[in-house]
Amino acid sequence: MMSYGERPTVAVILSIIGGALMLLGGSMALMMLTYYDENSGMMGGYRHMMNGLGFPYGLMSGLMLVSLVSGVLLIIGAVMINIHPSQSSTWGIIVLVFSIISFLGMGGFLIGAVLGIVGGALALSWKPRPQI
Repeated sequence: MMSYGERPTVAVILSIIGGALMLLGGSMALMMLTYYDENSGMMGGYRHMMNGLGFPYGLMSGLMLVSLVSGVLLIIGAVMINIHPSQSSTWGIIVLVFSIISFLGMGGFLIGAVLGIVGGALALSWKPRPQI
């Protein structure tokens, strides 16, 4: 039976911090885009008269949404690594993949993606100590 101490703790901590930074960065960027959208344009916000921000605004919103989803999945992956250390390889791959995908949405000020990549790699390489 596995004791509580036999867990990839560093991988879990780095992945949670990376996911939290992705959530923070994506939320802040969406708030700034929303603020810019509401307070831009001619004649006190009537931006629709001149076709507004259009495609670039939608693209940026989508990319920030990718960052938010990646952050949530990183945190879920980190929690699952902690709950099921025997499946750390599977969840490590998930953390690694979504950390790389999060670069599209700036990946939590970029440091969040890097922390997620390191956390995922540590989860992939973690092996429990053999029982004596």
